[in-house]
Amino acid sequence: MPARHHFHSVMRIGPVQTGTYRDRFGRTQHAAVCTADRCGWSADFSSRSAAQLAARTHRCTVR
Repeated sequence: MPARHHFHSVMRIGPVQTGTYRDRFGRTQHAAVCTADRCGWSADFSSRSAAQLAARTHRCTVR
C-alpha cells in the first residue's frame, strides 16, 4: 500500500499546484503537479524555488 503524503505550504501558480511534504526517508521534498484535465504532469524537487520555477515554466501539451 503506498504511503500517503500530507502536503503543507500549498501554492497555486496557474494550473500548477506546488506543495511541501516529507518523503519516506524523512527528507523534505517539494512537488509540482498540473491540475489541468488530461495533462498528468508532475515532478518532485529538493528545493521550493525549483518547484516554483517548474510551475511557472510548465506548458500543457493538451489543449
